[in-house]
Amino acid sequence: MSGPLSGIRVLELGQLIAAPFATRLMAEFGAEVIKVEPPGEGDPLRKWRKMHEGTSLWWYLQSRNKKSIAVNLKSPDGLDIVKQLAKSADVVVENFRPGGLEKLGLGWDVLSALNPNLVMVRISGYGQTGPYRDRPGFGAIGESMGGIRFTTGSPEAPPARVGVSIGDTLASLHGVIGALMALLRVKTGQGVGQVIDVSLVESVFNVMESLVPEYDLLGEVRTRTGGALPGITPSNTYPTRDGGYVVIAGNSDPIFRRLMTAIGRADLADDPALRNNEGRSQQSAMLDGTIADWSKTKTVEEALAVLDAADVPAGRIYSVADIVADPHYQARDMILQAELPGGTAVKMPGIVPKLSDTPGEVRWQGPALGAHTDSVLAELGLDPARIAALREKGAVA
Repeated sequence: MSGPLSGIRVLELGQLIAAPFATRLMAEFGAEVIKVEPPGEGDPLRKWRKMHEGTSLWWYLQSRNKKSIAVNLKSPDGLDIVKQLAKSADVVVENFRPGGLEKLGLGWDVLSALNPNLVMVRISGYGQTGPYRDRPGFGAIGESMGGIRFTTGSPEAPPARVGVSIGDTLASLHGVIGALMALLRVKTGQGVGQVIDVSLVESVFNVMESLVPEYDLLGEVRTRTGGALPGITPSNTYPTRDGGYVVIAGNSDPIFRRLMTAIGRADLADDPALRNNEGRSQQSAMLDGTIADWSKTKTVEEALAVLDAADVPAGRIYSVADIVADPHYQARDMILQAELPGGTAVKMPGIVPKLSDTPGEVRWQGPALGAHTDSVLAELGLDPARIAALREKGAVA
């Protein structure tokens, strides 16, 4: 096993999206991730969305490089196994509702007493404190209360959602960042382990730019603006002659001048009133209309050719089919060839970010439920007879 996190052991006590996505990133960069799943059905993500021979394709991606052990957390023996694993772990990642681990007897007080250097990432809807801490909170609620849904979609339509579970993913990324900062503190001898308290709501709120000061000082409530970028002009989605769209970001001063020249509007490129973003934002509707009048005379390919020649940032809106076929994605190893059980070939997303000396890698796809139970328990010192006895009692599977 290689990678910058080689030698780091992570214990995952989570399911579905937020905690498992965080541990997937760690596993891709060398961490040993031991995923604890309930016997029987395992993580519900195994049955979410599109399936291949009874298992979710999402599962194979979300759980790649992880070890799966099937442990009954309602069993005293099962709880003892988790405690033993926590003793040798560097990080525990969980996304129970606050208090859930405490009810099982696996709270921070218990696990940190066993392992003072342990880092615990706790991902929940609203965080571990506050008046809403006990409410159930999925990513959709985090996106709603964090502010992103109010600003997403057309102004003529109800608030829209992004097409993926962005609230969960943002929480995962914050969890990984927090874990790495806490690990650095431990590994450099600056202190002991600590809790990383990640809220879905706050993770979304954290990317909402200048939303709060604009409201506080100016009374501005940012809302839905379709494809436009409020206060940054011109930056929008424009229709083309062949029924497609191009996204054009001409919002820096020199790029704006190149854009206007490229579309045959040198008069606007030289207009003193449009020399900076403040002036352009006051005439955003006029500028968007002008660009759309030009783009509607071109196909997507024709428009992109003109804009590329003028060094103006622009692009088509990609579907997954466009992504898979794109030579840049391929050149960057962002489309990897994988193999599912039974030998079925399938394309999977590559790894982000790209590290020059210790890049991430995919060692295997999401494992079968309990595939690593025996080997992990053997590492704890349990012989085959003891493992068989635990299996007979229902503590493991």
